[in-house]
Amino acid sequence: MNPQFLADGLIAGAMIGLGAIGVTLTYSILRFSNFAHGEFVSWGAYGTLVIAGVLGYLAPGSAASLGDFSVGWGVLVATLLAMVLTGGLALLLDRLLFARLRARGAAITVVMASFGASMALRALLEFVFTSSPRYFSRELQIAREVLPGIRVTPDQTALLGLTVVLAGLTHYVLAYTQTGRAMRAVSENPALARVAGIDIDRIVRVTWILGGMLACASGVMLGLVVQIRPYMGFDMLLPLFASAILGGIGSVPGAIVGALIVGLAEAAAVQLIGAEWRAAVAFVLLIAVLILRPNGLFGSRA
Repeated sequence: MNPQFLADGLIAGAMIGLGAIGVTLTYSILRFSNFAHGEFVSWGAYGTLVIAGVLGYLAPGSAASLGDFSVGWGVLVATLLAMVLTGGLALLLDRLLFARLRARGAAITVVMASFGASMALRALLEFVFTSSPRYFSRELQIAREVLPGIRVTPDQTALLGLTVVLAGLTHYVLAYTQTGRAMRAVSENPALARVAGIDIDRIVRVTWILGGMLACASGVMLGLVVQIRPYMGFDMLLPLFASAILGGIGSVPGAIVGALIVGLAEAAAVQLIGAEWRAAVAFVLLIAVLILRPNGLFGSRA
């Protein structure tokens, strides 16, 4: 097998991992599977594209490439702004839809509502931007050999570094800050956390904002490596859930490790049995984990 699958799998895993963190946090704290999370990936990518276009119009030099990278500082600034806006979108969706349904105690209704929200958000993107793919840059990059038989582009190297930074910051927030400890307490026992004086509503807001921001970063990475299109988040949905469940619900390191496993498995499948089977790999892994270890690699046993 060509060792290039290792690099391809790590890059795919990095893109999936950031989105999977949002999935695992939402499920562990809010107790429902948010199938609209994939659309936050798409909206984040398109939001970055629009903001970068505005910045390019206001400051033409912002589109110039930075060194060996395919994009300029305009895309970097646009990514930060779009992360904030995507976090706001996630929070707005919760306030308008999910919070009302949670208050009624209708768990299955919330899940079904997330399906509807996913379709609505995706259709709106397709209506505004059409189904034609978009790109942050048309510049071609030459992959460089980093190890025998393994080549990566400068953009891919930067994206791997970005994943490490964002995942590390998220783990630090959850493990060493008061807000993070409160989030873990709500995840373990919401009723007891409320009795202890934890503001549950604030924790819910932080969860949505954090998940939306990380989904946006995942979308930007996918847009840089592949392309931007309305269905990009929907196509990532199964790998996101497979990664979150494989790693263990509620575990940020687990979500990243699970995503890397899914990414490597998909890349290996492309070489061994063909690209048309790539999507099936995440499904097979998901079923295997649910049967063999339902709590995931980093989850505690029931």
